Amino acid sequence: MPLMTWVYDFAEGSKDQKDLLGGKGANLAEMTNLGLPVPPGFTISTETCRAYLSEGGEPDGLADEVTEHLAALEEAMGKKLGDADDPLLVSVRSGAKFSMPGMMETVLNVGLNDTSVGGLAARSESDRFAQDSYRRLLQMFGGTVLHVDSELFSEALDEVKKAKGTDNDLDLDADDLREVVETFKSIIKTETGRDFPQDPREQMDLAIRAVFDSWNTDRARLYRRQERIPEDLGTAVNVQAMVFGNFGMDSGSGVAFTRDPASGAQGEYGDYLQNAQGEDVVAGIRNTVSLADMAEIDRKSHDDLMTIMTRLERHYRDMCDIEFTVERGKLWMLQTRVGKRTPEAAFRIAVHMVDEGMIQMDEAVLRVTGDQLAQLMFPRFDESADRTLLAKGMNASPGAAVGKAVFDSDTAVEWAGRGEDVILVRKETNPDDLRGMVAARGILTSRGGKTSHAAVVARGMGRTCVCGAESLDVDTKAKEFRVRDGETIREGDVISIDGTTGEVFAGSVPVADSVVVRHFEGEKIDDDLAQAVARIMAHADGARRLRVRTNADTPDDAARARRFGAQGIGLCRTEHMFLGERRALVEKLIVAEDEAGVEAALDELLPLQKQDFTEILEAMDGLPVTIRLLDPPLHEFLPDLTELSVEVAVAEERGEVDEHAQRLLTHVRRLHEQNPMLGLRGVRLGIQIPGLFRMQARSIAEAAADRKAAHGTPRPEIMVPLVASVRELEIVRAEIDQQIAEVEEERGVKLDIAIGTMIELPRAAFLANRIAKSADFFSFGTNDLTQMAWGFSRDDVEASFFSRYFEHGIFDVSPFESLDQLGVGGMVEMGTKKGRKTKSDLKVGVCGEHGGDPLSVHFFDEVGLNYVSCSPFRVPVARLEAGRSVLGKRDSEER
Repeated sequence: MPLMTWVYDFAEGSKDQKDLLGGKGANLAEMTNLGLPVPPGFTISTETCRAYLSEGGEPDGLADEVTEHLAALEEAMGKKLGDADDPLLVSVRSGAKFSMPGMMETVLNVGLNDTSVGGLAARSESDRFAQDSYRRLLQMFGGTVLHVDSELFSEALDEVKKAKGTDNDLDLDADDLREVVETFKSIIKTETGRDFPQDPREQMDLAIRAVFDSWNTDRARLYRRQERIPEDLGTAVNVQAMVFGNFGMDSGSGVAFTRDPASGAQGEYGDYLQNAQGEDVVAGIRNTVSLADMAEIDRKSHDDLMTIMTRLERHYRDMCDIEFTVERGKLWMLQTRVGKRTPEAAFRIAVHMVDEGMIQMDEAVLRVTGDQLAQLMFPRFDESADRTLLAKGMNASPGAAVGKAVFDSDTAVEWAGRGEDVILVRKETNPDDLRGMVAARGILTSRGGKTSHAAVVARGMGRTCVCGAESLDVDTKAKEFRVRDGETIREGDVISIDGTTGEVFAGSVPVADSVVVRHFEGEKIDDDLAQAVARIMAHADGARRLRVRTNADTPDDAARARRFGAQGIGLCRTEHMFLGERRALVEKLIVAEDEAGVEAALDELLPLQKQDFTEILEAMDGLPVTIRLLDPPLHEFLPDLTELSVEVAVAEERGEVDEHAQRLLTHVRRLHEQNPMLGLRGVRLGIQIPGLFRMQARSIAEAAADRKAAHGTPRPEIMVPLVASVRELEIVRAEIDQQIAEVEEERGVKLDIAIGTMIELPRAAFLANRIAKSADFFSFGTNDLTQMAWGFSRDDVEASFFSRYFEHGIFDVSPFESLDQLGVGGMVEMGTKKGRKTKSDLKVGVCGEHGGDPLSVHFFDEVGLNYVSCSPFRVPVARLEAGRSVLGKRDSEER
């Protein structure tokens, strides 16, 4: 078996080898092979890092390969590492496949010691330069390799500058820096118990190990979690001959972009710092100058840089981020990569490059993401505005909302009705808060996670929401909340909440409108960003196979989603139609003591339900509307058991008798369950109270008949929730079919109403082949399916132990945010295959929160679902990602 190769010279690689060489190494190799001025060096592969981390040390053969490549580097440079007379110095830098800026380690000037610093001074003819380079090595090596507190070095350097009467590093002369060097060596000896290593090879080997180790630092793990970068990739290490931007004022270092990473505009964008090494530019130790100013300082280096930047952008066919150094008037390229950019820049650059003939529209669509589009759709606070932070919670639903704090739904509705902007503040929300949530500009809770009631409903409505701001003590009775530092916000006080960051601010923070939402709403906007989004969306729509529907419970939501491009409703929840004034009718149904009482209550509910469905079918005329029959347990429509018990007990203590309250308490106790979400709900309600589902089915059928009479084209679909057995579905379906047939006969009309089920229990997924016999369609309810598969209660677990799961790498992302493709996704794939084995033309969709998650959309497309359904504001995101899924597969096949 051939031995593993661990190390590669820059000339041996290419930009397509990021898996092996990491992003930095692959791009250094590409620039080298393009003939650009790149200091020579070699890359230790990501495979080496993985072996190092798994074995707990350097793999066999690595040291010999490093020695071999170091010898080649020394020959190319005509110098020896750490030579006393003319030392070769190297940088040791990390470089993972995906850019992780600042997350892992770098050590510059490796090879300097007490002897070679003299040789560097003689060669450079600058003692100051040599001492400055040495103190930089000691500072970086001490902090990154030896784990000395970096503040100790900074404080020591500040003391020397203070004694010199300056705050500028450049004012320190060689003697000052020699003093700094001795102080830094003393700090290292004191903090580590050993002297700074004088052997240049030991310095290099220790720096290489430090880079490997930095893959697993807390900050690197956190960054990967945020960016959804896999944990097992590892980092490459790049060892490169040093070039020096700190030689003097004819030298310098800089960072440049081939286009503006904020706006996408063409031009010269970047920063340059004279007499500085690269780390100084990003550290902000001195103010940089622009590239235009660099042209005045060093015209030749500037012009060479512009030429190379143009060449790199044309070669990579994308905006490039470049790091460079000028050493005594000669330009050196230290790094290039496809540059990170804002969402605005991403869409503009993609379309601009199509117009410039660099890329095709297929690739333009692949250059942007649904996450970027989502960020463009929500209003944001003006980042330049002053703000006072009160608290931080979970960023549950993006956007920026400003309004007066209110603490109950009635007040929210009342104040909003008179033109006030309000933020609804609650400990946690429940279905009764829906009216207030609709009226409010945003929702703030002190409890709950990203999939709590407040978060899910807010996302569905496009409302800004911050959940789980635990530092807030919300007192709804006193109508105020207190912050831990003592500040109190009372009803009517203005607050601002940022659903993108989870931040809560006192007072009004200025908000910038989203031009993209205005475009989706149909407003004609002369704006290049809106036009860029429109062009990319049109191409994605033309490519996608997967249809996109919306989750909508009201005509307004349905109409908005349709403007956003929804191709129907995949989930219309009927439980919200039983709240508000209708609760009394639900109570009447529950407390009915005979069949006549039940029928009377249902007869009163039927016309109200019919009107609801008529309006929604009108808003979605010609498109499918999947209506889920009543799903939640009945206790959600009744008073709280504890509160009602106290109310009755207090009344009895006073000698008062409230027969209605007492009778209601009897039924509340009867319906009380220890775990209601696993109790009498969904299809079980339809079997236990047959008239309930019959009433809903008739109201849907009559609404469809009314729409037909009005020359509409209604396409309702009835979905039975929480089915686990085909027999459950058979029983309920027979009753639904009967109601449809009766309406058809009574109205003399033919109704085309599909009847299907929600697959949200593992048993249903396993027995999908049986259930498909009685179902016209499946819709996977991935929210409940995730809960059932993991054994999680989504309202509890995020705030309790998810953070620890992230720390241990059990999760990269919450399974409620992005589909668990192995577990829950496996059931979706299995259920789809089994269902279609019974009915080859079975229509299958998904209507959980995952329907609008970019990664999940790709999975649903891959396993062959017909559609996804998501909240109205996620519809454009799902449309874009469905197109990207098809184009991505096509691109992979062509490669």
